[in-house]
Amino acid sequence: MSAPVTILCGELGAGKTTLLSNLLESSDREIAVLVNDVGAVNVDADLVEARTDLTTGEEVLALENGCICCSLGGELSRSVIQLWKEHDFEYLVVEASGVGEPEPIARQFVRGPAGGPYDLDAVVTVVDARRFYDRFASGETDQPDEPPVRQGPDETGSRPLADLLLEQVEFCDLLVVNKCDLVSDDERDRVVALLETLQPRAEVVTTEYGALEPEALLDSERFDLEAAAESAGWKRAIEADDARDEAGAHDDDAHSHDHDHGHGDHDHAHPPERYGIEVDTYHRRRPLHPGRFAAFLADLPSDLVRAKGLCWIAGRDRQAITMSFAGAETSLEVTGRWIASFSPEHQERYRKSQPDLSWDEEWGDRETRLALIGRHLAMDDLQARLDDCLLTESEMDGDWSSFENPAPTGMGDSVTISSDGDD
Repeated sequence: MSAPVTILCGELGAGKTTLLSNLLESSDREIAVLVNDVGAVNVDADLVEARTDLTTGEEVLALENGCICCSLGGELSRSVIQLWKEHDFEYLVVEASGVGEPEPIARQFVRGPAGGPYDLDAVVTVVDARRFYDRFASGETDQPDEPPVRQGPDETGSRPLADLLLEQVEFCDLLVVNKCDLVSDDERDRVVALLETLQPRAEVVTTEYGALEPEALLDSERFDLEAAAESAGWKRAIEADDARDEAGAHDDDAHSHDHDHGHGDHDHAHPPERYGIEVDTYHRRRPLHPGRFAAFLADLPSDLVRAKGLCWIAGRDRQAITMSFAGAETSLEVTGRWIASFSPEHQERYRKSQPDLSWDEEWGDRETRLALIGRHLAMDDLQARLDDCLLTESEMDGDWSSFENPAPTGMGDSVTISSDGDD
């Protein structure tokens, strides 16, 4: 019989370890705890009874309640299979790294070798209420002391931290808003409302000091890979916009700047209006001028919380570039190729496999389609500023390769642009 698994995510200091310690103290289940991080196991010391080693030399702690805790290096699937073979337990909790992405971990328990002995029950993300409010809900952000544009990831080898944090929010089944004693009731409610917009599928619970009953974290049967992968608020907004296009609700031809916000099509992602949180989309089939677009990204409004989607940047006509804004930084990463950049034979094959693909006779599938999430944001002004980044008629007829272009070129390459946060 497969053992159920809960994956515990959240940035460093959010309270994952406190939540985990409370779970181990209050549950009568035999729980194995795997810390998927570099360095020592960080479960509270007063829970540790003895220290042993696996035959591989990986660190294992014996806990007072009879459970075990491991700090595992190497490949995750191999480690958890070995854990299952060598130890008896009823349940596995994986505490992910504070800078870890939950989806790759989850996929190993669903479609990887670990899917045999294990059954993924839920992905839980812990949020520090105070820090989340200050970073995303207050309208004020700490600006990075870095050049406006830099190549690749930061010095830790990771993407911008705020972007990783929002990915942890956007791929989960349960959001635990912790440290609510550090915020006012109104601030807490604003955090919850914004989280419900960023991740409309997940249940949101609030707590102090990581105090939750075991049944909130164990045996919930919440996880569904396909639902989790498509549940982020920005993805739902883009899907709704794409559905409107297919239905012919409005015209987004290559040279039109008219747009329909279509708020009624994705009201499910909207919290109460009194919090001023708005979700919208931007869709154009004209390329963005690389210089003007970079300048725009360096001067985003402070009320913008999240923006994500695909960009068509002039001079990068093969590269499908994903834009992802969170906090005060935007990453631009090459995540694929436009189908229109392939040979006619390959184009025909791909289009047959994707019959619903939106296609322009001149430009193919090249487009900019973004989801925009903000607080009290002048959405029309933001869209007008994006329109100003599009190539003019004379630029459309010019040499696009002559533009100074900071956008990445190789698959997986990225640049990060810091915003000053002014309106």
